[in-house]
Amino acid sequence: MLSISYQKSLVKRNVSIMWFANFFVAGSMTMVIPFISLYIESLGNFTDSYVQSWSGWVFAVTFITAFIFSPIWGRIGDKYGRKKILIMSATGLSVSLLLMGFATSVWQLFLLRFFMGIFTGFIPMSQALISTQTKKEDAGRVLGTLQTGSVTGTLMGPLLGGVLADTFGYSAAFKVVAFTIFLSAILVLFGIKEMKMKVTNKEEKISYTTKEVLLHIIQNPVLLIVMLTSALVQIAHFSIQPILSLYVAEINGLANIALFSGLAFSVTGLGNLLFARRWGVTGDKIGYIKVLIILLIIAGLVYFPIAFVTSMWQLLIFRFLLGIAIGGIDPVRMAFIRQEAPISMQGEVIGYNTSLRFLGNIIGPALGGVLAGFYGISSVFFVTSALLLITGFILVITYFKYEKVDDTVLHKS
Repeated sequence: MLSISYQKSLVKRNVSIMWFANFFVAGSMTMVIPFISLYIESLGNFTDSYVQSWSGWVFAVTFITAFIFSPIWGRIGDKYGRKKILIMSATGLSVSLLLMGFATSVWQLFLLRFFMGIFTGFIPMSQALISTQTKKEDAGRVLGTLQTGSVTGTLMGPLLGGVLADTFGYSAAFKVVAFTIFLSAILVLFGIKEMKMKVTNKEEKISYTTKEVLLHIIQNPVLLIVMLTSALVQIAHFSIQPILSLYVAEINGLANIALFSGLAFSVTGLGNLLFARRWGVTGDKIGYIKVLIILLIIAGLVYFPIAFVTSMWQLLIFRFLLGIAIGGIDPVRMAFIRQEAPISMQGEVIGYNTSLRFLGNIIGPALGGVLAGFYGISSVFFVTSALLLITGFILVITYFKYEKVDDTVLHKS
């Protein structure tokens, strides 16, 4: 049996290594996001409406297979360990992105993004690995700290991607991304030591059937709504992601478009980086649901005025404020799941939560593309703002209706 001091040292080491692995994955993935629509544009002589619509579909198709496979990987991780799944995920992502650098048509890019979805979910799986090794009362702080790795990558990725695309072309950028993601697989393979956590609560079981996992989620209304908000938040947030570079071009012109698009993405990551851990610590102290409600309302209020910006500096300010709010949503949500789900089913529960996020990723870009194509890009911000505020309102109602299972009460018990 491992000593307590050794376990703490091992967890700290795993968090540090996984921080860098998430940094490489998130940074690499966000390198290509700002210019996906521009890459599509370079593959043929297309109309603006065609590019906007296909930007949404190409961006979203990855999450169709990811939606299906996330609970499967989560269940396998619960049974056989998560380290192997992380290595497979990073390797699959690397190969997919390498091939995208050789795409010559929109359909090829579309199919490769579809295939990539099988392996998408590295960061949620890393959260599941670290979560099961973390005490419930520290989950917000630890997961918030871990998230700064992916956020730092998200912050630097768009900038580096913009520079690479402007300097060497879009195809070369995909090939660089493939290499950097493969570094994450190497880090996990040689750096991570996975501890098999034992069940200490007599009311918990060593393993659960899928039916038992689903019943646990359904019978806990607050947990169910928190997981459903994952989809709604992603619909709102990702509706603008694929066409943000087109919005930058609309308000700032075409000069250095990839670089300015990278800035628009990265400044959100800066706000996220500065506040992710703070929101996690706050959730540990006052309750994760309370913090989640606050963040949803702030994000909804910030999105609305973005529709009226007329210059890059205005856009950057609001994107920074958005990052402050968005940065705390994921760690407090994951910490709440860590608190509510028995340790032997956490991978599968997180898998379902990830599937709901991917469902939002499917709907969001498609919705944004359609709205932008028919009503203009500004309309996307109006819908996004309303959706986030409605999500916050739903969570408020659920929180007060089922206050007896509030996370603060459970945290103190």
